[in-house]
Amino acid sequence: MKKKLQLLILLFSTTILFAQQDPQYTNYMFNPMLFNPAYAGSRGVFSVFGLHRSQWAGLDGAPITNCVSVNSPVGLKGVGMGLIINNDKLGPSVENNISANFSYSIYFSNLSALSFGLKASLDVLNVDYSKLSFYDPSDPRYQYNINNQVSPNFGAGLYWYSYNYYLGFSIPNFLETKHYNDEIVSTKTDHLHYYFVGGYIFTVTSTIEYKPAFLTKVIQGGKVQVDLTSNFRFYEKFEIGASYRISGAVSGVASFQLTPGLLIGYSYDAETSRLANYNSGTHEFFLRLELPEKGKIIESPRFF
Repeated sequence: MKKKLQLLILLFSTTILFAQQDPQYTNYMFNPMLFNPAYAGSRGVFSVFGLHRSQWAGLDGAPITNCVSVNSPVGLKGVGMGLIINNDKLGPSVENNISANFSYSIYFSNLSALSFGLKASLDVLNVDYSKLSFYDPSDPRYQYNINNQVSPNFGAGLYWYSYNYYLGFSIPNFLETKHYNDEIVSTKTDHLHYYFVGGYIFTVTSTIEYKPAFLTKVIQGGKVQVDLTSNFRFYEKFEIGASYRISGAVSGVASFQLTPGLLIGYSYDAETSRLANYNSGTHEFFLRLELPEKGKIIESPRFF
């Protein structure tokens, strides 16, 4: 317990309490709309995605993320829309976010498409400093909680894709938001994030496909996070692979296509940093349900 409390003090005892980054996802390749609005509607069906991530299990105050999203093509050809509801807990803070996503795709003769996306979001932040193990009511930085502080934002993205490859770039939040408590003390700063994502599908045999993928996240101020993922799919039913987050974690990932429209998956992250001494890893579960247009069926589920 002493080690846990010391780590939390290192995490939270700064003049600006949080210089926070966006939630991270090991299974990013299954729903890039979580950080790129241009992905909305690109799968061509009504898609529901749910995710639970328990990061650094066993560490008091560790991040827990729950997310539900829906997206679908709508109306005119090339138009897609999506909605994301996200709940993120970290130490004494609870952050709820809702975002609406819009995309428009231009189709090319080689069966690829370029999608442009826009996003509008609303963030609600609550911070209860009494949950900190070193809470001191006399400290002016932590004397007043943050209650339902609302911050609007907007973002944009590009997504180029075909059946066997994709590339994307996005800035989910253009506004760099600073949060203050009732004493006008800066307690949390949301920095700009830049996302680059891509993947390619190789046909190994008639029953085996291989997809390397990457996600690069650049945070304003110089921090770079890179995820490299290698997945295999067998008989369009079962997927298994591994991921490496540079200077962060090694992950095992697996998913199963229960039906053409229902995919479930799980990943486990083992930390490669010094944080490995304070937790027992990260667990992430997801489910994706897809419903085709009336009168149609999903014959071959998309790999991404």
